[in-house]
Amino acid sequence: MLDRRRNAIYLIIAISLLAGLVTGRAFFYNVSYAFIGLLVFAFFWAWSGANWLRLGRQTRAQRAQVGRYLEERFTIRNTSVLPKLWLEIYDESSLPAHRASHVVSNLKSRSSSAWTVRTLCLRRGEFMLGPLRVVTGDPFGLFEVERKISATSRLVVYPPTLDLSDFALPIGLLPGGDALRRQSQQITANASGVRDYVPGDSMNRIHWRSTARKTRLIVKEFELDPLADIWLIMDAERSVHYGRYAPTVEDADRMPWEQGVTTIPPTTEEYAIAVTASLTRYFLQKDRSVGFATHNQKRDLIQVDRGPRQLTKILETLAVLEARGTLPLEQFLSLEGDLLARGTTVVVITPSTRQGWVESAHRLRQRGLRVISILIDAESFGGRSGAEHVAAQLEMIRVPTYIIRKDDDLRAALSGRRAY
Repeated sequence: MLDRRRNAIYLIIAISLLAGLVTGRAFFYNVSYAFIGLLVFAFFWAWSGANWLRLGRQTRAQRAQVGRYLEERFTIRNTSVLPKLWLEIYDESSLPAHRASHVVSNLKSRSSSAWTVRTLCLRRGEFMLGPLRVVTGDPFGLFEVERKISATSRLVVYPPTLDLSDFALPIGLLPGGDALRRQSQQITANASGVRDYVPGDSMNRIHWRSTARKTRLIVKEFELDPLADIWLIMDAERSVHYGRYAPTVEDADRMPWEQGVTTIPPTTEEYAIAVTASLTRYFLQKDRSVGFATHNQKRDLIQVDRGPRQLTKILETLAVLEARGTLPLEQFLSLEGDLLARGTTVVVITPSTRQGWVESAHRLRQRGLRVISILIDAESFGGRSGAEHVAAQLEMIRVPTYIIRKDDDLRAALSGRRAY
């Protein structure tokens, strides 16, 4: 449309100049000069509309979570003396269903406009907010000028975490109580007292206040935690996961997040990650020591720890995790199981129905580890059958098993069973 208007003016200019040359009359030259001036004026107006402005975006947080809203505030200011008749602002963020594009009309000289965008986060992952494109034109509709503002920021969307009322765990086997009066390099969260320094003690065990008071080196004495560590092991092998999900804008309008119903994307991968995130939050709220391990394209391992910082570290890992691994679960359990202390609780989250990992779980139990299985039923996602058979085999070796199916209420599915 714009090209046709400009071509019409070019044609008028050419005809006017030709008529002026043929007839020698000044009128035709004046017409051509007027239309040339119109083109120059229109182009300058359109160019100034895209360049003499300031556009900013403010994001309340660089972290969000599936099922929660991300809020952004945009501000645009006209720094020129010319008004801007219209501005089309296009947002090129990678966040699904992020409707931040906007149209500003009649932005007067030295004035500003602002708007707020709230976006429901539908998918976990790492996304870019920005860049922005500003498109404007002149009053005559002859030119359209585009300006790209390349400033971007990083947004991490955590997986959903569900409020679990209960999750049965076996009792840990680690002894507690009296401090061990022997040389040890192990440091736990439980300090039981102080003693004199002996050669071989680590420098980070020195209790400096007691050292200053007694004028000799005094070190802290620790005791073992009577509650066993918990390791969450998620199966990230590509071949055992099923289901696909591509969120759309319509999903944000359709999903009933406001009523407290968290809809998890219908894939075994997303269900496994949601279960892992929910259990991490549950155990840490119970002041348990939690670690996480998986094998995607590389080994991802977060050592056991307590507190909100540990929750953040695990959620950061789960946010960008993609099930693209090639290492079978049975091999991963064998590798990691050799490094775990006796009495450790191992929670395995997997949709795999292979017999091999059941045998690996049995070997872990024989070594004195407590194993719990959370089995994602792949058949309900369009994958392989056999979850019930695997669950029966696990029950035979006294491994408590939870079966999770598509559209299950995870709060109910993970609560209310006994542990051996």
